[in-house]
Amino acid sequence: MKSFVILVGLALSAAAASPESGQIWKSSQLQGYANVLHPKIDAHKIAVEPIANWGNHRMMVAHREGDGQAEWHERQADILVAQSGEATLVMGGTMPGSHKTEPGEMRSATIAGGTRQTLTAGDIVHIPARTPHQLLVKAGQQFTYVAFKVDVK
Repeated sequence: MKSFVILVGLALSAAAASPESGQIWKSSQLQGYANVLHPKIDAHKIAVEPIANWGNHRMMVAHREGDGQAEWHERQADILVAQSGEATLVMGGTMPGSHKTEPGEMRSATIAGGTRQTLTAGDIVHIPARTPHQLLVKAGQQFTYVAFKVDVK
C-alpha cells in the first residue's frame, strides 16, 4: 500500500513548480520526515513541515509524539494520509471549554463523545469542515502523516 502515496508532484519544494504543474512525492521521500521533525516537537507535541500551497489547498507533513489538541475548522476540511506509527482519531462530538484561536478556528483539550478509530500507516481520513477532531498518541509512541488542508465554501 506504500505506493499509493504518489500524490500530485515532482519535488519536495512547493517553489519547484507552479500551481498549474503536477508534482509527485514518492513514499521514500515522505518516510524520512519522522526523523527530520522529531527534534522540532513543540509544547503541543507536534512538529509540522509545510510542503506545498496551491491557494485553496495546501499540503504538510506532521509528526506527533503525544496527544494533540481537539480542533475545529470552520472553512477547511482535512485529509490525512498516515505514514508511520499509530494514533487514535476522535471525530465528532463536542469540544468542552473550546476557545477561538483565530477567525474560524477553535481548540480544546479534549472531545466529549465522538467516534474513535485507530489509524496506522496507509490509512486515509477525510474530516469535513466544522467537525471536531483530535489525534491521540500513546505515551512513547509516534505518528507521522501527510495532511491536506482544503478550503470549503
